[in-house]
Amino acid sequence: MDGVIDEDLYRRTKALLEPGEIELNGAIVHTDYDGQEDVQMMQATIDSGDVIAEAAGYDPADCYVYSGNDDTDFSSNQHQGKTIDGDEFVWECQQLLRKGSFDLVFYYEASADQQAIEDGVRDLGFDVTSVDGTATEE
Repeated sequence: MDGVIDEDLYRRTKALLEPGEIELNGAIVHTDYDGQEDVQMMQATIDSGDVIAEAAGYDPADCYVYSGNDDTDFSSNQHQGKTIDGDEFVWECQQLLRKGSFDLVFYYEASADQQAIEDGVRDLGFDVTSVDGTATEE
């Protein structure tokens, strides 16, 4: 867990990536946005989602954000990136207010280029913690 900013959040994210129908990795995007900066936080979600989409082989222009406002399976700060054609899963994000600022927890298929995601999120100006859902903890 070298370089992990929030060990508790890392462990909780890692647990959510446990084996399921598809192999998943994750990224925790750490922002300085507080609870009053929801517009900036949402833009950070969209921008980070675009980075993930590109690293997963999608054109971000061919993706949209589904917020599930009319879906009882979604919480208010849960969003999915999906493809316009085919409605395919690209990423999912939970926006968590922790210790006074938002952390954006993303999940996506493990086939996405993890290093490109880390680099791209850092280029946006955010710290990021990578979560490898395919690795076992020692």
